[in-house]
Amino acid sequence: MDQGIAQASPTREPLLACRGVTKLFGALAAVNDLTFEVSRGEVLGIGGPNGAGKTTLFEVVSGFNRADRGEVLFDGDDITAWTPDRICHRGVARTFQMNAGFDTLTARENVLVASYFGATNRIVPGLRFSRAAAERADAALDRIGIADRRHEIVRDLPVLDRKLLMIAGAIASEPKLLLMDEPVGGLNPEEIGTIVGIVTSLHESGITLILIEHVMRFLVQLSSRVMILHHGEKIYEGSAEGMVQDRTVVDVYLGAGTSSRLADFISHQAGDARTVARP
Repeated sequence: MDQGIAQASPTREPLLACRGVTKLFGALAAVNDLTFEVSRGEVLGIGGPNGAGKTTLFEVVSGFNRADRGEVLFDGDDITAWTPDRICHRGVARTFQMNAGFDTLTARENVLVASYFGATNRIVPGLRFSRAAAERADAALDRIGIADRRHEIVRDLPVLDRKLLMIAGAIASEPKLLLMDEPVGGLNPEEIGTIVGIVTSLHESGITLILIEHVMRFLVQLSSRVMILHHGEKIYEGSAEGMVQDRTVVDVYLGAGTSSRLADFISHQAGDARTVARP
């Protein structure tokens, strides 16, 4: 795998800020009084046990579920009560845990839909896709590396290509912030390496990213900063090095064995980075 992008230097002005965000489902607080910021150019990695509130947080930020308390600010706007389409048009795109797509359409048609409806408001859609939407779709397919699959029916694509298709559709809307929910779930090590390269490329192009992932080597390799959730609350926020030494994180999520292996992995990464940087 590549060495990742943990050494990124984002600007200080936050692109996204969540202030005291709470999302309730009956008496259950899926997200509870959560406050954090994401700077422009940053890659924030979010981990935590199943049921920790990670995907619910994405639902709130992207408008699929409105926060019951608190506020979500994006690029200077309070988007707490905005609809998903308006938030997308403002510059927030996302991928999903499940391989979402129109199964009976081709890969290119799927990305065309995302490009046409995701980039600008379409109160009255036209009778055909615009040239600009087609150009964005083709560019996204090329950039993600599945242009050779553009005419294949989506239901026939393997798991990796369906994940890549979701990413292509997301970037076809030209987002400032990309939310990626378990982008390497179910993939083998070689396929994970493909996603690492794509995430690195997207970051280098200026897109700010938030990653949710249980594959912790992937998460710590790519993230500028890590946040761990448990029962809807933040139990850790900081560096990957600090995470593997945090007693609470080890006890409720990582376990001693995983923590030790991750510490070795992070140490080797740091050593490799020093070797590359040496003149």
